[in-house]
Amino acid sequence: MNDILAQYWPLILVALLIGIAVAWFITAASRKTKVERSESGDVLDAGAAPAKRNQALIDTPPAAAPSTPATPEPSAAPEPAPSPVPEAARDASDINPATENTAADDLTRIKGVGPKLSTLLQSMGITSYAQIAAWTDADVERIDAQLGKFQGRIQRDNWTQQARFLASGDTTGYEDRFGKL
Repeated sequence: MNDILAQYWPLILVALLIGIAVAWFITAASRKTKVERSESGDVLDAGAAPAKRNQALIDTPPAAAPSTPATPEPSAAPEPAPSPVPEAARDASDINPATENTAADDLTRIKGVGPKLSTLLQSMGITSYAQIAAWTDADVERIDAQLGKFQGRIQRDNWTQQARFLASGDTTGYEDRFGKL
């Protein structure tokens, strides 16, 4: 075996070099990219005109607030719908007197509640941390059933405990338990 290698090493070396050259040409051909430069220049170039604004977006009126769906006419003997907001949460002064007569809380501060889920909760009348903090197990089950594809988030992300910290204003306790806000 050593005799064969000693006799044919120049041919083996030439074959290896040819193989490397062929592989390089094949891969180099697929890497060719054209860079086209426009003659107008970039807005970052020295002396270039400022960037043009999209005036159509600027002139567009702001998006309208979501409208509430029309309620159907009640038929004979309407059944009272269960309120998504528990009785204890309706009077938020039991949990945090500062929440009386104030604007709605930012529910997205609760981990697991994003903008879509916050909008869904607000459409159900849930607008404050105090309401969520006051939920009983029955309230959690009832509201969770109304969350559709978000079902299970209340227990999994422990919203009621997060809401207790946020309703009481205990940011340090919240961050110790659930991480940075």
